[in-house]
Amino acid sequence: MLAVPSYHRILVKHGLIEKTLSIPDAYEVFLKVGADPEVQKLRRKVARGDKMKHVPALYLATAMALQGMTKQELEALKLRMKEKRV
Repeated sequence: MLAVPSYHRILVKHGLIEKTLSIPDAYEVFLKVGADPEVQKLRRKVARGDKMKHVPALYLATAMALQGMTKQELEALKLRMKEKRV
């Protein structure tokens, strides 16, 4: 079995995707989540103004931003992600 990428695990952990979603589809969702204005705002707080040059750092900052969101914020994010899929 192939190792599951960290972005896939991050999205599953926060209930943004199903565990069975394909890795390419999960990456697309991860990019959309990362582009969400609320996530970006939280990610900037995590980054403390540092420019993130390393992709793993971007994953970590997004994971930490999601970690800092309330259930209501995560639910709102899920709705925004569904709207973008249509």
